[in-house]
Amino acid sequence: MEKIAVLMGGLSNEREVSLESGRNVVDGLKSLGIYDVVPVVINAENLDEMPEGVSRVFIALHGGWGENGGVQRALDFRKIPYTGPGAESSRVAMDKIKTKMILEFTNVPTPAWSLASPDTPSSPLSLPVVVKPPADGSSVGISKVSTAQDWQAARDAAFAAQGGQGTVIVEEFIAGREFTVPVLNNQAWSPIEIIAENGWYGFDEKYRSEKTMYPFVSESELTIKGEKIADILRKTALDAYKALGCRGITRVDIRLSPLGRPYVLELNTSPGFTSHSLVPKAGMREGATFGEVCKKILDCATYGIGKK
Repeated sequence: MEKIAVLMGGLSNEREVSLESGRNVVDGLKSLGIYDVVPVVINAENLDEMPEGVSRVFIALHGGWGENGGVQRALDFRKIPYTGPGAESSRVAMDKIKTKMILEFTNVPTPAWSLASPDTPSSPLSLPVVVKPPADGSSVGISKVSTAQDWQAARDAAFAAQGGQGTVIVEEFIAGREFTVPVLNNQAWSPIEIIAENGWYGFDEKYRSEKTMYPFVSESELTIKGEKIADILRKTALDAYKALGCRGITRVDIRLSPLGRPYVLELNTSPGFTSHSLVPKAGMREGATFGEVCKKILDCATYGIGKK
């Protein structure tokens, strides 16, 4: 049987989430009975743990080397096809500052933003805002600031998540609703709404809470201007996906204002496969099993500039 490696673990703040994603992908692919699936736990920024004879790789690494183009470059060098976008698109999508600049340059709507340093005394934008590290995922170090008294704690949490270095992003908070849209090889899947208990989708709401709801968007629901919400979300997700030159699987997070205007928050080029993750939920909507969703993503594996 074809040998498939599932990469998981890594050194980022998202290691534990990655390990759960990886274990689930291993079980899903094994359930199909057509692959020799090898779990590979990454403990350094190299592929030393990967066995010989691997023909394709499913990347279940989140954050750090797994999403910033590092593992993608290493696999390109070995000419082994892998899931998700290539090295350059991964590097850009992992850097929220560069992502913001590209979205703005390509006229993909995204919330207004600014930067803050460790001693920035107050928000550079009008409240409410969201403060987040520019290169972390899984909502690590992200806070919503609604009052001036919240600023310092949110700023410090974002810097702590990245070792106290660099700058952090301060982003306009868009009132309205939050959605996510998985895209696989230029095909946008069914949009999913994210409804958190207190209106804020942080780490606990994402991975621990059983009260966060994830309904699919009705294909008939309209904005107040008569446009289909599902169509707006799919188009916006595809525009962002193409703007960053993505391929394979990518999840696009979007907020929709009360007037029906979409705003891209970020792109996740190695989305989660935990029990709470939304890409497998979207993929399974039409009756596919978890393993079949993993296979569909694996079948789009490429390396370099797109060779299979």
